[in-house]
Amino acid sequence: MDLEKQPQQQPQQPVAPVGIRASDADRDRIADILREAMAEGRLTADEHAERIDAVYRAKTVGELEPLIQDLPAAAGVARPAVPAAHGVQEAGGPVGPADNLVAVFSGSTRKGRWRVGARTNAFAFFGSVEIDLTEALFGQRLTVINATSVFGSVDIRVPENISLRGGGVGVFGGFDVATLESGDPEAPVVVVNGYSVFGSVDAKPKRGKFIADLQDRLRKRLG
Repeated sequence: MDLEKQPQQQPQQPVAPVGIRASDADRDRIADILREAMAEGRLTADEHAERIDAVYRAKTVGELEPLIQDLPAAAGVARPAVPAAHGVQEAGGPVGPADNLVAVFSGSTRKGRWRVGARTNAFAFFGSVEIDLTEALFGQRLTVINATSVFGSVDIRVPENISLRGGGVGVFGGFDVATLESGDPEAPVVVVNGYSVFGSVDAKPKRGKFIADLQDRLRKRLG
């Protein structure tokens, strides 16, 4: 028997038990599948909104899996690998729990003097989400906002002395990010990603708003 012609078995990746706590990456993976399903017409806007709301409320992997069981993409999605030790950061992404702002036939607002987390998920369905960062406290350099608008609006305002980047997709709607690059290499960076369907996502600097103690605060935080 020619062993060289034997098919080589692919190493199996460890999978997480369904009872394990879901990570932000797990939720984002499921949300992407749902977005594609709605774009293909497999889910209505109402069904998509209901499932997205359940995604960001889910606490375990077992709660996420039923949300995509009836979709073709679910067959090719393996359960997430057992997570690394607590506090290990994935390359290129922020760590820590995400803040969730959900508006379904309602409004949700976050503004004033508040501490910005590394990740924020904003979802508006026939509603509006307002995120005002002009007086916020940044505890890290990179802040990622995942914005989803379905027949609604997500408005994001940042101070003029930080960097604003990102972009998304508008389907019969608008997704506008006014790119801004700070002259301070230590300034916080806010990245806005996502999509809108018959809605709008708008991110831009608020004129005349600055963070006065930006450098001192970041240097203390970053050591």
